[in-house]
Amino acid sequence: MTNGQVKLVLSDVDGTLVTSDKALTQASIDAVAALGAAGIAFAVTSGRPPRGMAMLVEPLTISTPIGGFNGGLVVDPSMQVLAKHCIPRRIVPSVIETLRAQDLSVWCYQGIEWYVLDADGPHVARETSTCQFDPIVLDGFDRLADDVVKVVGVSDDHDAVARATGAMRDEFGDTVSATPSQPYYLDVTHPDANKGEVVTYLSSALGIAIEQIATIGDMPNDVLMFAHAGLSIAMGNADPQVQRAARRVTLSNDEDGFAHAIREFVLR
Repeated sequence: MTNGQVKLVLSDVDGTLVTSDKALTQASIDAVAALGAAGIAFAVTSGRPPRGMAMLVEPLTISTPIGGFNGGLVVDPSMQVLAKHCIPRRIVPSVIETLRAQDLSVWCYQGIEWYVLDADGPHVARETSTCQFDPIVLDGFDRLADDVVKVVGVSDDHDAVARATGAMRDEFGDTVSATPSQPYYLDVTHPDANKGEVVTYLSSALGIAIEQIATIGDMPNDVLMFAHAGLSIAMGNADPQVQRAARRVTLSNDEDGFAHAIREFVLR
């Protein structure tokens, strides 16, 4: 695909569009504006809940569907649900128990709401600050089996997250998608709730050929959208394995790598 054929850029958020401090830089804002001026659409997808991307809509003038929970819940910019993929009800309790058996804290997302057992648990305060809304604290997750779009295992022990990833895949196979969205987060979703499916959804919804879509990201959960796109770009801060899965590699997210990628690989 030649760069002139790009009609849509689909970007990951954390580690890609924003800095390590979760800041949206002026360079990124300007890059998205330059895409619009060139007639190229822009969309975002993330492991974040849709409400955790609402703050991007106005500065980036987003008008396209937003893929939250790695595609588990697709909403329009006003947060109205367009499509959803829920974890099968019968396995939600087992998913939670498997994560807890690996000593991970557990979060559950039902619809657009976020539920935790411990308001002071690892990364709860950081996630609250990043997504700009508070979780609902429960005594247990028993009543949340229906319409659960994502379960997250959380730990600062990255080896434990890796072990939990393997345990989820061994126990549930293709029944769920289990992929780290950060070294300390293991996202468990419906198997169709992945960023590759977000590419397919946007292609259909916007009438843009797969070959005309460029994707950019930094984590293993971005690799599937790389595989579904005509042009794939990995961030400079991405793991070498993620970089090898992409056609291009840009600078890190703290060096305005998103803006650099738009300028050098899409618009140039």
